[in-house]
Amino acid sequence: MRAMIYFTKKEFLESWRTSKLWILAIVFLIFGVMNPLMAKFLPEIIKSTMGEAIAGAIPAPTSLDSWTQFYKNISQMGLVVMVLLANGTISQEVSRGTLVNLVTKGLNRTSVVLSKAIFLMVQWTFCISIAFFVTWGYTLYYFPDNKSPHVWFAVFPMWLFGILLVGVILAASAASRNSYEGLLMVGGFIVILFILQIFDKAKEYNPLSMITENMFFLQKSSELEFYLPAMIISTVLFLSFVGCGILILNRKKL
Repeated sequence: MRAMIYFTKKEFLESWRTSKLWILAIVFLIFGVMNPLMAKFLPEIIKSTMGEAIAGAIPAPTSLDSWTQFYKNISQMGLVVMVLLANGTISQEVSRGTLVNLVTKGLNRTSVVLSKAIFLMVQWTFCISIAFFVTWGYTLYYFPDNKSPHVWFAVFPMWLFGILLVGVILAASAASRNSYEGLLMVGGFIVILFILQIFDKAKEYNPLSMITENMFFLQKSSELEFYLPAMIISTVLFLSFVGCGILILNRKKL
């Protein structure tokens, strides 16, 4: 347990020194500021570029527009940035040989995977919280309406999907020889989810629904119950991927 605590501290310190944590924080902060501002000034942008006739046909922006920008940016760009920076978290340690001395001195390989899981989960929670609270504050300021009553219910599925990706990253990184192979594995997993999303009957079980149906959750929290199977499956998959990462690393030659 003590070894896992020290290795977790090492992960946070390394992320601090390499500026990865700051890069993620700044990216998500930019998203948080940009989301409501884009919704607020989009009519003016359209007016200046396409003319008043087209701008006049666009309805006045609401809080829904701000949250639409939030979920679009986080799902399309935020998660991608997180995956790119976290990818190779185990394979790089193995290729550099940094785990050899630690393991020979008594560090359990299971602790390595669990420490990295804790670090990546905290990092993801920290980053999405920055974007969420900044977006929420600006949205309340610019759009004081009641059209987005369930902001907490809507953001939870997206957070959970990010946690699932953490598990996928760990398993892929443990199984791959380098960052590129790990990235291909993570990408393959996402492609499979997109293929499953084509079938309507699979949507309530597909984890991808947790980042595609957020606007429904935002307006009507009861919709969240329909996708409860997807959330349960995501949790089980996360635990399974972390377990796979532990098994693979325990059998891997360092």
